[in-house]
Amino acid sequence: MEYEILSKNSAIPCLVVADADNGRYMIREADTSGEVFNNPREMLFWMYNNWTEQDFEDQAFYNHILSSLQEIVQN
Repeated sequence: MEYEILSKNSAIPCLVVADADNGRYMIREADTSGEVFNNPREMLFWMYNNWTEQDFEDQAFYNHILSSLQEIVQN
């Protein structure tokens, strides 16, 4: 999965990539810095600790991203 989501704090969208086939788990934040993770569980915990749905223009889409990542973690 690869999603771009607009933050209320930046004109550049945040990027969430969880690519199990290629072992890529990364996030680009609103300030364009990034985070790289070893697995989807680490990425999910980071999102819970650092982002909230209020940070984004489309809160429902943010929740959709979280749900998709939770499914990846559970499988």
